[in-house]
Amino acid sequence: MPKMKSKKAAAKRFKLTGSGKLKRSKAYKQHILTKKSAKTKRNLRKPAVTDATNVKTMKKILPYL
Repeated sequence: MPKMKSKKAAAKRFKLTGSGKLKRSKAYKQHILTKKSAKTKRNLRKPAVTDATNVKTMKKILPYL
């Protein structure tokens, strides 16, 4: 049986926490930041936990995470 390959695009975007949850960065923080408030940009800085509905798919995409 050959080795399974990780989807590299997903591997760069998701990390596993100590408790086994998937951590991701939030969207909407790349450009057009002038119209966004400082509070919005500050909240977008913090990492988010991936929703439970997507975890099964993400574990399949990232077998060695």
